[in-house]
Amino acid sequence: MYDTVIPTPSGVFSNAKQPSSNLPVLQVIRRNGEAVPFNPGKISIAISKAFLAVEHGHTTLSSRMREQVTVLTQTVITALMRRLPSGGSVHIEDIQDQVELALMRSGEHDVAKAYVLYREKHAAERASRTHDAAPLHITVNGNRQPLDVVKLTEMVMEACRDLGADVSPKLVVEQAVRDCYDGISFNEVRRALILSARSLIEREPAYNYVTARLLLDLIRSEVLGESVDHGAMQSGYAEYFPRYIKLGVETGLLDKRLAQFDLTRLGQALVADRDFKFGYLGLQTLYDRYFLHIEERRIELPQIFFMRVAMGLAINEIEREARAIEFYQVLSGFDFMSSTPTLFNSGTVHAQLSSCYLSTVDDDLDGIYQAIKENALLQKYAGGIGNDWTPVRALGSRIKGTNGKSQGVIPFLKVANDTAVAVNQGGKRKGAVCGYLETWHLDIEEFLDLRKNTGDDRRRTHDMNTAHWIPDLFIQRISDNAEWTLFSPSDVPDLHDKYGHAFAAAYHEYERRADLGEIKLFKRVPALQLWRKMLSMLFETGHPWITFKDACNLRSTQQHVGVVHSSNLCTEITLNTSATEIAVCNLGSVNLLAHLKEENGTLALDQAKLKATITTAMRMLDNVIDINFYAVGSARNSNLRHRPVGLGIMGFQDCLHALAIPYASMDAVEFADHSMEAVCYHAYSASSRLAEERGPYSSFKGSLWDQGILPLDTLNLLSEARGGQVEVDRSSTLDWESLRARIQQHGMRNSNCVAIAPTATIANIVGVSASIEPDYQNLYVKSNLSGEFTVVSEALVNALKALDLWDEVMVADLKYYDGSLAKIDRIPAELKALFATAFEIDPAWLVEAAARRQKWIDQAQSLNLYFAIPSGKKLHDTYLLAWRCGLKTTYYLRSLGATSAEKSTGAGGGLNAVASVIPAPKQCSIEDTTCEACQ
Repeated sequence: MYDTVIPTPSGVFSNAKQPSSNLPVLQVIRRNGEAVPFNPGKISIAISKAFLAVEHGHTTLSSRMREQVTVLTQTVITALMRRLPSGGSVHIEDIQDQVELALMRSGEHDVAKAYVLYREKHAAERASRTHDAAPLHITVNGNRQPLDVVKLTEMVMEACRDLGADVSPKLVVEQAVRDCYDGISFNEVRRALILSARSLIEREPAYNYVTARLLLDLIRSEVLGESVDHGAMQSGYAEYFPRYIKLGVETGLLDKRLAQFDLTRLGQALVADRDFKFGYLGLQTLYDRYFLHIEERRIELPQIFFMRVAMGLAINEIEREARAIEFYQVLSGFDFMSSTPTLFNSGTVHAQLSSCYLSTVDDDLDGIYQAIKENALLQKYAGGIGNDWTPVRALGSRIKGTNGKSQGVIPFLKVANDTAVAVNQGGKRKGAVCGYLETWHLDIEEFLDLRKNTGDDRRRTHDMNTAHWIPDLFIQRISDNAEWTLFSPSDVPDLHDKYGHAFAAAYHEYERRADLGEIKLFKRVPALQLWRKMLSMLFETGHPWITFKDACNLRSTQQHVGVVHSSNLCTEITLNTSATEIAVCNLGSVNLLAHLKEENGTLALDQAKLKATITTAMRMLDNVIDINFYAVGSARNSNLRHRPVGLGIMGFQDCLHALAIPYASMDAVEFADHSMEAVCYHAYSASSRLAEERGPYSSFKGSLWDQGILPLDTLNLLSEARGGQVEVDRSSTLDWESLRARIQQHGMRNSNCVAIAPTATIANIVGVSASIEPDYQNLYVKSNLSGEFTVVSEALVNALKALDLWDEVMVADLKYYDGSLAKIDRIPAELKALFATAFEIDPAWLVEAAARRQKWIDQAQSLNLYFAIPSGKKLHDTYLLAWRCGLKTTYYLRSLGATSAEKSTGAGGGLNAVASVIPAPKQCSIEDTTCEACQ
């Protein structure tokens, strides 16, 4: 390909389609440094010749092969375009890496093997006839000058500083120079260094930081207009910061009030060395999607970005500079991270900082389209939506105004789906919405089919998430193998607002009336049959999710002022909604890993630091409520009245690795229990102290808080309603009695304080595992809008190095076994258990750990469940276990797919030399691995 190819007879493409040439301008760097135009046809030819090489004696491709060549060629081109969407230069070796990966992905292992052997043979031939290449020149400000390899090496040495002997500046430079061509611009040379360093991450995780630092140099040059060494950045930050604020205000990006801060004091508080905390994925994500820009030129640097967010959150504080610095410290120190909407918009002219909005849709056209309009307005500035659609009458229900019959809820869900696609959160990502429906709704069976790829597309919602809102009575009917009755809400209007014993009594009465003929429109189905279909569709499409109405309401702190009718986009928020109130929640997450410290030779939670971080974080979250831009009045009224926030955690799996605790163990369950107890204790304490300073939230009187009933106590309410069917340990370790007394004396500033969101993107920024998730794999490639990123478990690499097991062979084994240790004989059993991946852990362990957390949490948690080999019985048992353990909600069901893992042996360790064990798991409607409209 471009140099030499496997010999084959002519006429290969006599009947085959040629790939599209409508592509960005690409240059291919040949091995001699020559730059030539990219020709997609040569990829097709190379793949065709690889096929013919294993078809001994054949001179033409079969019909199947020709089709496969077309598909594989497009796969390679797509991968290249994703890396270089605006055009640029790509080395011949990188293209050949992509061809090899495409062959492996498609299952063409024999062809891939022949291709690999061919590459190795010709690499050896080239090595035997190497000769000095002509000197390269670079273009700087239109002038040609020799490429200074010594200067490049010095740049990379700075990026490698303090990262140990396992990183080699020389290797990075050699690979980068290989990708250069005569006349290349200096900025492209810098990008070549970044590509070179990131290709080495799979061999040595420290290159993750090398890559980030090289990217940082490029960002500094763009923002400051010149290259600035890291050593000069402490003063550079202080000097540029006031200019940034002035520029941001003048261009209409920043709130004018930011210019009223003591900018000199804040500029001097910026800590340049914290730029080196970033990994490549985190920094690239910030650059691509968070840093403010003017006509695509970034005007923010990492520490300035964090200070802008902090200033926005401190804008109403009396001692605003002191508070801004306090907020900046926890953000830039990676102790706590605000959610994506807050990071996007804090300090800007449109400070929409809240993460989640929950609404109930009324059963009339005005109410339905008002709800859809509100969805659009809220999504415009990065809010994720959860809609309760249960009140909307079912298919066939009578419409009094026209004396006609309703089309049911499904067509309106389609409109909501299309609205989410149309309103793309300011061009930063798709809008995101989840529709909830109670299990007794007559349209529930069609609701189950919404995410199917077959059937009438007018009754499908391919981009919207869906979730069940399941009453306990339905679970009891499953256990009893009894029938379940479906109603239209227009005939049973009060079921929507009832739960527990009151719901059961009303439901039984409606069934009696249906038997007497007083209710005409209903349907009887075996509860177990419906449940099986629910689980089948959950496995097949990833939807609807399973959430439990009674647990959410019986444990709600706000029972005195309303009903929880749904959760949010990611199932961690459980707040009241009504026709007049749209619930709002503001999110942020504590980095649990940053709160471990060594005590007497062992690691443990640093309670003092955790308390300090959470005290600051709760103040930041509470401030959001007053600062926030509300696109909808009913959201503003609700948020100011109840003031709920959602403090969560991330880095749970990292903590287990640091503590040498396998996820599938009682020790992990106990750590989940005690760590969440500490987080919740400090969060509730902080809210009570804020109430003492600022006053309690206005609907505090009559709440469970006011009655002295804390979240742990609400397990008794749930157990009583279920006749004792709540299986969770009730023990505690902290002084909850004194906190109970304090809350009753001073109140709470926030009706709700804790919720564990998915933290997909902010965990990427910080560089820790998302939320409470087990590791997806130990080595894989993550793809999102920012590109493709090699992810390798640094903890695993360190453990293998300690045993002298980390080498090229181990890297190859990890890639071959899709990031799993299970089949690598050299690795000790205890290490295999410690680094077991998500699909190697029985989901019952995830449920048990979640149950221990849930007993402390006043809202809920986004809980994904992983099934390597799903079966109907396993799904049934696991979701009923979740119900018995008192969980309020669950999130995605993720299962292994029939795929081929990428097992590349490409020269130079190309970026895509590893891949995920499955295609992207069944996901929400936003790019990235978990729903990031929340975080």
